[in-house]
This record gives sequence, C-alpha cells and structure tokens, in this order.
Amino acid sequence: MITIFLSIAPIFLLLVLGYWLRRGGIPSVEFWNLNDRLVYWVLFPALLFNNTSTIKLSGDLLSSFAVVIYTGFGSAVLFALVSSRLGKLRGATASSVLQGAARHNSFIALAVAERLLGAEGLALASLVTALLIPVTNITVVTLMVTMIRGGGDQRTVLRAVLRDLVRNPLLIAVFLGIAVNLLGVTPIPVVHDMAKILGAAALPIMLLCVGANIRLRAMTSAGLPVLLSVLGKMVVFPAMLLVAAHFVDLSHTALLVLLFYGAAPTAASAYTLARQMGGDAPTMATIITVQTALSFVTLPLTVAAVQWGIGTLSF
Repeated sequence: MITIFLSIAPIFLLLVLGYWLRRGGIPSVEFWNLNDRLVYWVLFPALLFNNTSTIKLSGDLLSSFAVVIYTGFGSAVLFALVSSRLGKLRGATASSVLQGAARHNSFIALAVAERLLGAEGLALASLVTALLIPVTNITVVTLMVTMIRGGGDQRTVLRAVLRDLVRNPLLIAVFLGIAVNLLGVTPIPVVHDMAKILGAAALPIMLLCVGANIRLRAMTSAGLPVLLSVLGKMVVFPAMLLVAAHFVDLSHTALLVLLFYGAAPTAASAYTLARQMGGDAPTMATIITVQTALSFVTLPLTVAAVQWGIGTLSF
C-alpha cells in the first residue's frame, strides 16, 4: 500500500502545484485558460495518436475492454438516475449527480497508468479513453437535456453533440492512430518522433491544468448530491467493472487500467458543461473538488485491494 501510494503521490503533487500556481497568479490566469486549449487541441491528441498507433491491437482486446468499461459506465448512469429520483433531486442537481457518477478524468487515469504500469499501461489507457469519449458525451449530454429542459430540444442538442464529436481532436487522433496501426506503417519518420515529444509533455501539463481548476471553497457545500456522485463513481463504477471482468478474458494489467478509470474522479470539464447547459454548476464544482480530493486515497486503495486479491480471483 505504501509503495503504491508513493508511486502515485507525484501525480497528486502536480495537481496541488497547479492549484497553488493559479491561485498565486503564476504566470497568469489567462495562461491557464489558454493552456487548457493547448492540451485539448495539441498535446493530448499527440499522446493518443502516438499510443494508439504503436500498441499491439487485437479484436479480442477491444471487445473485452468495451464490454467491461461500458458495463461500469452504464451501471453508474443507472445508479445516478435511480438515486436522484429516490432522493427527489431537481433536474439540474440530478444532472450534476449524473456527471459526477458517470464521467471520468482521463488525465488522472492516464497518468496513474503510466506511473504504475509504464508504456504498456499508458497505451491501454489510451484505448479506454477512445472507447469512452463518444459514448460518454452522447449519453450524458442527451440525458442532461432531458433532465434540465424536459427533452424538448433533445434532437437539436444531439445533432450538436454528434457534430462536435466528428471534429473532436481527441477522437480524430485516436482514429488516425488506429488506422495507421492497422495499415502497419508505424513508425512514420518525423511524425511519430514529434508526436512522442509532444505526448511526453502532455501528462504533466494536463495534471497542472486539472489542479488549476480545483475550487476548494466549493467543498463547504457538500451534501446528498455529492454523496450520491461519490458512491456512483468510486463504488458502483469500479465494482461493476470487476463483475464484468469475470465474463471476459483480460490480463491483470488490462484489468488494472480499467479500474484506474473506475476509481478516478469525475472530469474537470463537467463544471463547464453544467454551466453551459443550465445545470447546477455550484454543485458540480463541489462534486469535482470532493472527488478529486478523495481520489488521493481511493485510487491507491483500489489498486492495493485489487493487487492483493488478484491472486484469488479468476479472470
């Protein structure tokens, strides 16, 4: 447990550093806003392209990953919807519970995968990201429209989501990477060298950006929505991943990578989406901050528990 915690600790120290740098105005607030765009449009796509284009792909691996990760995601979505209804939460607040329970912070999951499992873990984590991005966006946004606006303009919003997915730089990078991989033309001189350099810069800068967006003051308003989101994301999601893993053929490394996504906090971008769609942005900020803080403990505990019990489990 101590070894795992010490291995993951630098990741969370980068989050803390990002928070204090932005709070101190270093180098400026405008820098952090622009840095998010640099990560989204350049660094993260380079990382995904390099990893998906060089990993050894197989149909069995992709199908097994899809079965397990979609089971966890679907279970978290269902839990959020049912628990919000039972808790009699209004639509905007329920949509924040949904985002908190079902979305994931790819940056933290990728960083943990690389830190604990090296290049193989990072490549596998990139595949999980590719599988989750379109499904998460379509499902969450469509449900949010129904919960917040009653579904009146659901088709219009869904078309907008599909349009955004088509030009999403992360998906484009993944599809290009898989295409190059299947064609067997990797590595491409210069292109892969540049992507590797940019990808190496992606994770530390992404983690600093995640830390810069943490809002500690929001933690004072924790309540039932926060509790439900934590249960959905950090209990239901990883638990159902383990259940689904019993029915497919996965290596221990692949299982751990999937669990990183189950145990990681919700996406920092959920706050922006809540604000844009008329959701409960203050509650969303609280959920993001609380989950990120809890993940300092839950991620090492999840990894340690699975590694301790993995010898007694049959996958």
